[in-house]
Amino acid sequence: HMFPALIKKAHEVKIKDKKELILWGNGKAKREIIYVDDIADACIYFMKKKFKETTINIGTGKDFSIKQYAEMVLKLIIPNKKIKIKYDLSKPNGTPRKVLDVSLAKKYGWKSKTDLKKAILQTYRDFLKRKSRT
Repeated sequence: HMFPALIKKAHEVKIKDKKELILWGNGKAKREIIYVDDIADACIYFMKKKFKETTINIGTGKDFSIKQYAEMVLKLIIPNKKIKIKYDLSKPNGTPRKVLDVSLAKKYGWKSKTDLKKAILQTYRDFLKRKSRT
């Protein structure tokens, strides 16, 4: 849920020509995100495989802080403008870290393939398409 909200906030900064982006908490909480096409790819991959485990985590195995994601999103969506990130400390940080152990998926030969920057840009393009339909 964090990432679509971040894309929306960055878009609002862009179209309203704001000078700052406000994040909940202190921006230090870490999250792992994965592009939807990689999840679909993993589902197909493991439907065709035989394995004894009942659960296999699907993820990138990499996490970044909310602040780092915000910086990446701003740099890609508003590349020619310096936007200040401010923190609303009255709001919660949430769980300090959310990242999956993807060692089993790697053991069976699967890993995510989509570059994070490409995923951010594609997600933003999708956001713009959906927004134009409403």
